[in-house]
Amino acid sequence: MPNFYEFFAGGGMARSGLGNDWNCTFANDFSEHKANSYRVNWGDDHLMVEDINKISSMALPGHADLAWASFPCQDLSLAGNGAGLKGERSGTFWGFWKLVQELKSQGRKPKMIVLENVYGTLTSHDGKDFEAIAKSVANEGYNFGAIVMDAVQFVPQSRPRVFIICIDENIAIPNDVISKRPSPAWHPDKVICAHNSLPKKVKNKWKWWKLTEPNQPLYTLDDIIEENPQGVKWHTKQETKKILEMMSPLNRNKVLEAQQAGRLKVGTIYKRTREGIQRAEVRFDGVAGCLRTPSGGSSRQTIMVVDGAKIRTRLISPREAARLMGLPETYVLPSKYNEAYHLVGDGVVVPVVAHINQNVLLPILNANTQPQVQQNVA
Repeated sequence: MPNFYEFFAGGGMARSGLGNDWNCTFANDFSEHKANSYRVNWGDDHLMVEDINKISSMALPGHADLAWASFPCQDLSLAGNGAGLKGERSGTFWGFWKLVQELKSQGRKPKMIVLENVYGTLTSHDGKDFEAIAKSVANEGYNFGAIVMDAVQFVPQSRPRVFIICIDENIAIPNDVISKRPSPAWHPDKVICAHNSLPKKVKNKWKWWKLTEPNQPLYTLDDIIEENPQGVKWHTKQETKKILEMMSPLNRNKVLEAQQAGRLKVGTIYKRTREGIQRAEVRFDGVAGCLRTPSGGSSRQTIMVVDGAKIRTRLISPREAARLMGLPETYVLPSKYNEAYHLVGDGVVVPVVAHINQNVLLPILNANTQPQVQQNVA
């Protein structure tokens, strides 16, 4: 069974997506709250709670076939402060990369690396941050390529994320996991622009990763919302009325249309400031907006359930949020609402990881452990 390290592990969602195909030999996160959840769900014999900048490569056991790093997004996000890779949070990428360089010097370079972050990674500082990552990857002897995967293809949540998949240049790559051209499904214009802007030497290391289209049935918010959730309560009529009063005419019309649908409709609400006025904005397309970590409660997602004349609202429950991330029902969540919401909202969507694993990671590993198929590699 191949081994992997899970950096910026949070509650172990990458581990959940990789599943039983992999053996985790090292996990790290800076947050003690997240580490507590990791321990409850996965144990702690290989978990280190520490600032990644303070970790020595000597703490990493053996040799990893994969290093997964979902490094912090705050400085790369379009809603962030714009600091990019020079920021205190997203800049922890360099702490991770220092470990990769140390492992290489010791002959323990990971065969594969997956870097995950927000869509804004491609355009932060006019693409210079992505170029810095690409140069670093290429300089350490990795072939690589970026894909964008939106969680909405797997779960009822709009959550596009960039995955930079890096493969040691000495590792054979099967022809069926790469393409000669970008795919509209995984390589939107911003990925193509990011590729085209790279220096020629770095661009020569680029691979257009080829993944199959997801084929599992799609489900909607209606399928995950509970009548009697744990950890949250339905709002009073007065609280629901206040939310409705915060809506613009456009959003009030959406509620009226939902009332006329002739069936129960579930929507999600975000509170945003528009022209200095706080507004409640709703969507009834069966898809939740992107879960985000709570800051003073403003980014916590509210749901609205409309059944004819009856309108009810409340916060989305921790378990419902976990379902939006594709976590199994058996996953143990923190008892405190904000801790649970922060844990899941700051994670990676489990079935997205599983799709990358099945379409790229495992085929590459298998191609390098089965001599009979190595003729068909690039």
